[in-house]
Amino acid sequence: MPIIHGARVLLRTISAKDRGRLREILATPEVARWWGDPDHQVDDLYEVEDGYTCYVIELDGVVVGMIQSCEELDPQYRHAGIDISLHPDFHGRGYGTDALRTLARHLLDNGHHRLTIDPSASNEVAIGVYTKVGFRPVGLLRQYEKAPDGTWRDGLLMDLLEGELR
Repeated sequence: MPIIHGARVLLRTISAKDRGRLREILATPEVARWWGDPDHQVDDLYEVEDGYTCYVIELDGVVVGMIQSCEELDPQYRHAGIDISLHPDFHGRGYGTDALRTLARHLLDNGHHRLTIDPSASNEVAIGVYTKVGFRPVGLLRQYEKAPDGTWRDGLLMDLLEGELR
């Protein structure tokens, strides 16, 4: 089971024993407003696809969130996307920032020159964290994702090039 050590957190690939805790995290109102149905989302985390890896974020042995990467493996377009979710009890303490930096460094060290992330354009807190790590806005994705209430919301495409990680 791959383990990646950050300055404060540890990332390890998800296992069956994490299912309940991940559902609990994704079901919190602060997370569910961005992620939607926790049961559906947790099931998706366990689907195995080439280039896709999901990690839990651990702090002192406690699962506090999840972070995933989806790698485009075609050499002509090679890059990776990242997505992250953290339990609200651990927001604002730098754990998400550390997890992002840790996974970004891992991906950059393993052959990717560009990383992307695509938060809801209205998720100002997430956008602030991504900017802090070095991601830059590159475009608005209009009516990009269906919100839990059924309305469409815009996404913000952000990327980070090798050498821009902070």
